[in-house]
Amino acid sequence: MASDPHESVVVSQAVIGCDAAARVLEVAVVHARQLGVRINVAVADSGGNLAAFLRMPGAFVQSIDIAIDKAYTAAGFGFSTGDWMQVIGHDEGMKLGFSARPRLVVFGGGLPIRIDGVLIGGVGVSGASEAQDEACARAALAAIGAEVTQDNEQG
Repeated sequence: MASDPHESVVVSQAVIGCDAAARVLEVAVVHARQLGVRINVAVADSGGNLAAFLRMPGAFVQSIDIAIDKAYTAAGFGFSTGDWMQVIGHDEGMKLGFSARPRLVVFGGGLPIRIDGVLIGGVGVSGASEAQDEACARAALAAIGAEVTQDNEQG
C-alpha cells in the first residue's frame, strides 16, 4: 500500500463542540414543544460518533435509534437524509443496496451540520412527522449559526 510521502500521518478533523451539540438538542426540543410534538434528537460528530442525545418524555421509544441513525447518516454523507432518493435517482441497485445498510436512513429528519462550509456533524430528529422532524432540526441548526440552505445539504 503506497502512500504519498507528503501525506501527513495525523489528520485533523473538525467536529462539533459539546456546547454547540447541547444547544442543538435544546433548540430542537423547544421547537418541538411549539409544534406540540415529542421528539428524540441526536447529534453526531463529523466521524459519525454520537456527541449528544435527548429524548422528550413521551416520545416514541422506537424513534431513539432512528434519531441517532439520522444524525449518523447526515454526518457521514454530508447531505439531508430526505435527499437520499433524489441523490440515488434512477439507480435501483443503489436504492436497494444502500437502504439495506444498517444505520442508513433514507427519509427526512437528518441534516448535516456545516459551519463556514466545513462539515462538523449531523443532527437527527425522530418522533413526529417527517416535515416536523426536519423543522426541529432546521431550527436547531439556525440557532448555532450552521448553514441550512438547500445547496449545503447536497454536499
